[in-house]
Amino acid sequence: MDIRQLKYFVAVYEQRSISAAARQCCVAQPSLSAALLQLEQELGVSLFLRLPKGVTPTEEGDKLYGHAGKLLAQLASLKASFQAPAAKVRFRLGLIRALGVERMSALLREFSQQVPGLELHLVEPDAPCDARIITPAQQQGGEVLQPIWRDRYLLALPPAWPLSLQSQLTLDDFQDLPLIKRTPCDAWDLLYPQLSRRNIQPAIRADIQTIEYALGLVSAGVGCALVPDFDNLLERSDVALKPIAGLQLERTIALAYRSDNAHPALPVLQQLCSQSSAL
Repeated sequence: MDIRQLKYFVAVYEQRSISAAARQCCVAQPSLSAALLQLEQELGVSLFLRLPKGVTPTEEGDKLYGHAGKLLAQLASLKASFQAPAAKVRFRLGLIRALGVERMSALLREFSQQVPGLELHLVEPDAPCDARIITPAQQQGGEVLQPIWRDRYLLALPPAWPLSLQSQLTLDDFQDLPLIKRTPCDAWDLLYPQLSRRNIQPAIRADIQTIEYALGLVSAGVGCALVPDFDNLLERSDVALKPIAGLQLERTIALAYRSDNAHPALPVLQQLCSQSSAL
């Protein structure tokens, strides 16, 4: 048993998902799964029950979590006691909306941990900043783009709706379909012209900004909504996610920075974004 295995175990326990834990720890999912299996073999117990969507801890997993959390906290405290206070490193990062709370939290957590003294300021993407996480359409002159994620958009439906039984939806299905519109939304900008050409008019039930509110309204049965295929959404049971036939509703998320940017923390962020894109 080693510290790395315990860190992976704690991440899986808290995320209730092996894939989410792998993103949080910035490692490939097979590597994390192998380390977790080795830990279970060493202890001679099963720490998690594998479910169709995520995992749930066993009694032995609950027991280990209490010990592992204390041990990792003590180790962090021990390391900190030998480290001199780091000089503050101010970094302004511009973010667009709807990037995915889970994966962005994991990325920013690693960034903060790997840059001693980091003072991170999250700002709107059009504000003065050291780097931005945006779509390619928002790239400005003099900026370099480094792709991070590629998202496919799906239609989130209440599971009780008859349309949720279909393997995919067609554009004709959108006629009078109760719809939760998000603004801004890259997928809506691609879908709306297609509907207009066919004189198809969905029934707009709400116009909001965040994915979280949109999913809440979908779960409540108010309407359907276009959402990116984030891993944590694919694991939800209160919404049904379906593709739209004949349409490639996709977006690329990238790190943007000026080629002459010499900020000392930027190479760390570039490396973390590169690791995230490889997972």
